[in-house]
Amino acid sequence: MKQNKYDDATFFAAYEKMPRSVRGLEAAGEWHVFQALMPDFRDKHVLDLGCGFGWHCRYARERQASSVTGVDISENMLQKAREMTDDPLITYIKMPIEEIDFPDAHFDAVISSLSLHYVEPFESVCKKVYDCLKADGSFVFSVEHPIFTSLQGQDWYYDDRGNRLHWPVDNYQSEGVRETSFLTGNEIKYHRTISTYMNVLINAGFGITAVMEPAPSDAMLEAMPEMKDETRRPMFLIVSAVKKPLPFAFAER
Repeated sequence: MKQNKYDDATFFAAYEKMPRSVRGLEAAGEWHVFQALMPDFRDKHVLDLGCGFGWHCRYARERQASSVTGVDISENMLQKAREMTDDPLITYIKMPIEEIDFPDAHFDAVISSLSLHYVEPFESVCKKVYDCLKADGSFVFSVEHPIFTSLQGQDWYYDDRGNRLHWPVDNYQSEGVRETSFLTGNEIKYHRTISTYMNVLINAGFGITAVMEPAPSDAMLEAMPEMKDETRRPMFLIVSAVKKPLPFAFAER
């Protein structure tokens, strides 16, 4: 199922007002960890899946990437990205992540920020990413943490005075669709266990180099004290992987 809430005018108007939409990467609570896992972009060809406003595309070019391709399903997102980008070496393409079809060994790095939990065929996307990466190419992505996505409600458990008691986790092993409420309406996400994320990558041929469950940085907690509850449970999962040669028996298929 390919969903595109961002071309709904009401939803997009609300999304544009979010801190990370206004202030970019510095307002993203997980950015300090995601940034640390990024490869060296100098002279590299980079693909960004679910590029949104193009923040990561522009970051890669600021780090001297040779070229950057941003893919997103939303015309509203891409229009905003183009308005904010003045760089002929960044190309934006309207395309669902599920339908990417780039030449083999075309990119040095593939990144994706908070998009792949909206994609149902994670396994096939990983195989496509593997194919379009050069040998030893990097795949770095973030998703909403499985502890966060396990329940459809995706909210705290409160006492009768409205105090946050704990974050409930249930149906963790039951993977699949979660219909959640976000901004002005419902949206579809796909819950997967941590082991599924890891094993799909391994089976696709990747070597996992880092797995992180970031909390907000000390600087962000000082600037935004309301984020202190984000240290009580992980909201994000970030994975860094590298393309490794498939065994001969698999490579011949």
